[in-house]
Amino acid sequence: MVVLAAMLGALIAAVAFYAIIRPPGSQLVATDEWPICSTMESLADSADWAQLDPDFAAGKKAMVAGDWNGAIAVLKSAALRDPRNAEIQNYIGYSHRRLRELEPAFAHFRQALTLNPRHRAAHQHMGEAYLTIGNLTAAEEHLAALERICLIPCDEYGDLQRVIAKYKSTATH
Repeated sequence: MVVLAAMLGALIAAVAFYAIIRPPGSQLVATDEWPICSTMESLADSADWAQLDPDFAAGKKAMVAGDWNGAIAVLKSAALRDPRNAEIQNYIGYSHRRLRELEPAFAHFRQALTLNPRHRAAHQHMGEAYLTIGNLTAAEEHLAALERICLIPCDEYGDLQRVIAKYKSTATH
């Protein structure tokens, strides 16, 4: 009986979460055709964290391989040892988003931005996640945040700007 009550509670919480963050009448948007953000492309090239935390390094390798569940598992281990690392939280959120698990994705992006409000990739990825649920206004707020953060053009701003433009062109057709 307790398990049933817990499952019902989780279902109600998930519905409430989507009702809060998703504007009325909006639909989930297919984002598979969106390019992987340019900041993710550098994961394969950088081994800088391998010496500091093997789970963080393994998580980055799993992300490069597209093993989102594997990435989440080892990155959560790294987060236990380094709970104030915004980068780890951003990567966990990104992996959840790639699995279309938006509730945990938003939670991890928020945690990354709580730890570092100027975290460019977390703003970009959260903006993209908002587009996934059809919340253009929230995505544009993250684009505006990136415009304030990036004093010179940065990849995260350009990537989110392109995805928003593509979203707008797709939404009008």
